[in-house]
Amino acid sequence: MELHKNQTLQIYNTLSGEKDTFTPIHEGNIGMYVCGPTVYSNVHLGNVRTFMSFDVIFRYLLHLGYKVRYVRNITDAGHLTDDGDVDNDRFVKQSRLEKLEPMEIVQKYTVDFHKVLDAFNFLPPTIEPTATGHILEQIELTQKLVDTGFAYESNGSVYFDVFAYNQKGMNYGELSNRNIEELFANTRDLDGQSEKKNPQDFALWKNASPAHIMRWNSPWGEGFPGWHLECTAMSTKYLGETFDIHGGGMDLKFPHHECEVAQGKACNGHSPVNFWMHTNMLTMNGLRMSKSTGNYILPMELVTGENTFFEKPFQPNIVRFCFLQAHYRSVLDISNDAMLASEKGYSRLMESYKLIPMLKASSTSTLDITAWKQSCYDAMNDDFNTPILIAQLFEGARYINLVNDGKESLTAEDIQLLETTISSFLFDVLGISNEASGNSNTTEKLSGVVEMLIGMRNEARANKNFALSDQIRDQLLALGIQLKDGKEGTSFTF
Repeated sequence: MELHKNQTLQIYNTLSGEKDTFTPIHEGNIGMYVCGPTVYSNVHLGNVRTFMSFDVIFRYLLHLGYKVRYVRNITDAGHLTDDGDVDNDRFVKQSRLEKLEPMEIVQKYTVDFHKVLDAFNFLPPTIEPTATGHILEQIELTQKLVDTGFAYESNGSVYFDVFAYNQKGMNYGELSNRNIEELFANTRDLDGQSEKKNPQDFALWKNASPAHIMRWNSPWGEGFPGWHLECTAMSTKYLGETFDIHGGGMDLKFPHHECEVAQGKACNGHSPVNFWMHTNMLTMNGLRMSKSTGNYILPMELVTGENTFFEKPFQPNIVRFCFLQAHYRSVLDISNDAMLASEKGYSRLMESYKLIPMLKASSTSTLDITAWKQSCYDAMNDDFNTPILIAQLFEGARYINLVNDGKESLTAEDIQLLETTISSFLFDVLGISNEASGNSNTTEKLSGVVEMLIGMRNEARANKNFALSDQIRDQLLALGIQLKDGKEGTSFTF
């Protein structure tokens, strides 16, 4: 179904600072790259919000009929918080803290990342490359930048020369609207002790000290890649020198994405991406989420209820529904009241949806379902406006209730159109799990499986294997199945 030919999609482009009409480079095909997690710790809710936004974008592009190659990387090496200090390598710091090998840290938190995204019903990307799997490509790009005069070697490290880049007629700072010339004027004289020519220069390759665990051979000696280069290496390998969409959180706009623009232009002579997209931040109770302040919660703690901020557990569907009621470019604030309101709204929408099979068809329709359907598309075509789409889905729910109450009428064809439209946008595009799709036989089988797991959990508790007991409870809860322990045993609700 070639829906994309009659739908005009507008996307806010960070590079232009306005909504631009989206036209793919190759008709019918889209290349999209999203900066993935740095797997040195548990994925946090802000990450989930960003990845959920791009999951919905991915889903909608598929819904429109495009073939989408969605690349989302795993950063498992080289993420420095400071180019000048290799001791700030996050993987090395965490491996020392947990007394594990760096790749054990990578594996542990990559598994956690996938488990969390699975719980919230994310589609997997088409390709999920890792930084360590593309060391050769990063070395080759670094060598190319050195050969063309955009980078220089210093004490076994290689840095991108921002001043040389600007001298050659390009503009480092164009994505984030920063005046780099002013920064040069204000800081150049303060950097006499650094191995970099200018403070704005960034690492492409870092020399590894004798104590540094993660290291690879290179033309400049043993070392490891800088953070920014991996995305240029992987995006160009799988999507080409110029591709359609590059996304990430707004915190990556500078310097990470700015560096990607510069690397792409320096290597290939043209802009690497047509549309840059950035999601806004997530706050909790009106405050920035931070471990240091204690205003912090992990995604699964919101689902299990094991936290001090929320009065009860909230199923992944409720969390997803709450998140998507804010536009991806707006700040999303979560609170106990916001989650309760989302739960109430979600339940109301689902109850209306379940009424559709019971609606009686009439010979004529008094509601314009075709126009309402287009309003759903209009919402998503306007920079993926999920809050407006959800408002339109509630309007569809209102139609269902009016017909059910005999106040309006719909033909059988319009009832079917109403059902398929709500189903497509709610389940396929927004990614809500369809809890109403199962039949009684499926429910009966599921109940049997849950009873079996309860028996395994009871046995684990009797053997004082509380880790396994908690794991069974938490994983069932992540699937929307809540266990309740009482005097007469353990019961469950879907």
